[in-house]
Amino acid sequence: MSAPVLSLYRRITRWPAGHWLFSRLVCLKAPYFATIAPRFVALVPGRCEVRIRDRRRVHNHLGTVHAIALCNLAELSAGVMTDATVPADMRWIPKGMSVEYLKKAVGTLHGVATPETSAPVAAAAHEWPVRVEVTDHAGETVFRARVLMWVSPRKRG
Repeated sequence: MSAPVLSLYRRITRWPAGHWLFSRLVCLKAPYFATIAPRFVALVPGRCEVRIRDRRRVHNHLGTVHAIALCNLAELSAGVMTDATVPADMRWIPKGMSVEYLKKAVGTLHGVATPETSAPVAAAAHEWPVRVEVTDHAGETVFRARVLMWVSPRKRG
């Protein structure tokens, strides 16, 4: 059972500039994420990969990628992965996030969101942890997050 966001991704990314267009559409739905100019690289149930470039508008006073830009990358990739993974009769919202800043974040960064447990199928509301690893161009982990999603059945009617 494929979520609408996953169906849209699969359809649009076959076109030239499809990844760019999908990324723009996500940012139209959730405008704050446009501040990091994300580019979706891959999306399948249980995995979402998003890239951000090192640009001045995401820098801190040290000239590295700002901590909150990294948190935005984590929340975005975790949220879209969750949307593409949970059954259509479930809804979700981020409930909390814990983060680790492991080294200075410079250059193009690549975030990968994966669930810590299998996809939720429970009829009752529950927490679902998602892990996000952000690596730099050398493949070294610069940031790690654990996003706690609150997953619950959609209201009927």
